[in-house]
Amino acid sequence: MSAGTLARWAVPAIVVELVIGFLLGNTVLPFEAIQPISGLTELGVLTLFFQVGLEVRSDLLASRRGTILRLVALSCLAPLLGYWPLTQAFGMAPATALLCLACVAATGTGVTLRLLAQRGALRTPSGRLLVGVSVLDDLPAIGLLSLSVALGGSNWNNGPGWGGMALGLAAAGLSLLAAGQWRRRGGAAPASPLAVLILLIGSAWIGEVSGLTSLLGALWGGVLLNRLHPEPQRLGGLLTVLSEVFLPLYFISVGMRIQAGTLVQSEAWGLALLLLLLAVTSKLLCGLGVSAADRRAGIDRWQVVYGLMPRGLPGLVFASTALAAGVINGVQFSALVLMVSCTTVVGLLLLERRLQAQQKTPGANAGG
Repeated sequence: MSAGTLARWAVPAIVVELVIGFLLGNTVLPFEAIQPISGLTELGVLTLFFQVGLEVRSDLLASRRGTILRLVALSCLAPLLGYWPLTQAFGMAPATALLCLACVAATGTGVTLRLLAQRGALRTPSGRLLVGVSVLDDLPAIGLLSLSVALGGSNWNNGPGWGGMALGLAAAGLSLLAAGQWRRRGGAAPASPLAVLILLIGSAWIGEVSGLTSLLGALWGGVLLNRLHPEPQRLGGLLTVLSEVFLPLYFISVGMRIQAGTLVQSEAWGLALLLLLLAVTSKLLCGLGVSAADRRAGIDRWQVVYGLMPRGLPGLVFASTALAAGVINGVQFSALVLMVSCTTVVGLLLLERRLQAQQKTPGANAGG
């Protein structure tokens, strides 16, 4: 592959930013030096999860509902097969094992959809299916992340506890009812950039203080805005700017957290190999969710499998959140970053090859 081809994916930009962060963090600028402002780098991540919430619509499952739900279920349940090896072979606590499985279950379909768009394949049956799956696929993984932080977070016992989580869930339910009432009574929807930003930061803060994680809070804020605003897609400009400005800084900060000493430990590489095996196997099993009827409708099983393989941004976010919460240590964090990087690059390489093969032989679209 040429450098030009790789540059069009934007994924190598993530890898380059991780490497830059790693070099900075282990030489002139350790992560501790920027830790006081690390919350600013996470604004781009919260924005992306907020945008995912905006996409959770009532018509999301209108097309190929059964296939989407099967793929989401397989993507979430298949990684759980790795729970026993993680707890027995590596002596992990349940919370740590659940966090690793959350990273394995995550799907960075944002980079996949970008590649499909560049190849003009986003509106194909396989592309449309991946769009539907991408919105729902990370929701169970976020649930696993919240559970692992609740069970093993270092600040959990002195923090919100289960009572705080219950209050957070109650607040989420009440806010959804209030948003519906406000909309039915014709109340003005948040439309200004400041109002949207306040909703984003406020919902993320509530998620954090209740123990549900700021990611789940930001996602829920997007769901609420979707309920309040008649045309939420018009608000995408501000959110896009925030993500484009702050996401590169976030990837650099993730690289800064990787300690060089952890990469010379056999445990890191052994765990990374096991996680990579689980990551690849779980997405291969997702291929079983594409039925013969789906293939007759033009959906390509391998394009779907390869499109779900990259862990991308969600995997890195989950690992960083868990490291900050004390659920995993530095060695485990490095192993997770290695797994996320490998699945992202390899998944996109395979998807690129599959798309090229299908362009040469259009009749193979529904193959395999």
